[in-house]
Amino acid sequence: MIAYEDGPAALDWLARVFGFRERARMTAPGDGHLTHGEMETGSGVIMLATPSPHYHGPKKHREECAHAARWSEVPYIVDGVLVYVDDAKAHYERARAGGATILSPLEDDEYGSKYRAEDLEGHRWMFTQRS
Repeated sequence: MIAYEDGPAALDWLARVFGFRERARMTAPGDGHLTHGEMETGSGVIMLATPSPHYHGPKKHREECAHAARWSEVPYIVDGVLVYVDDAKAHYERARAGGATILSPLEDDEYGSKYRAEDLEGHRWMFTQRS
């Protein structure tokens, strides 16, 4: 489960930039905030929601808090999501072209190919293709 300030926008962005497929979108009557959303990626499912009007995503949190900004000085995924993809190079190119913040370039090691990126609200993702 990942929280977003603007869940409907996140669903759209994740589909366009990371290629996830939307499975569910439930919004609240009135203000339309996301109460529950689901995205598929391969055989995995990612659930999304908007927890409260007081929630700030990681990007905004870093802008407002010096400690949070220091947590993110490295490109590593400390609190984030690992997603296996079939073609890391193609996924990397799609994410970069779509506006994801690329934290590390595509790299190969004995385990496969991988890269790290942030989404529109600063959640961190690592996409990897097994060798």
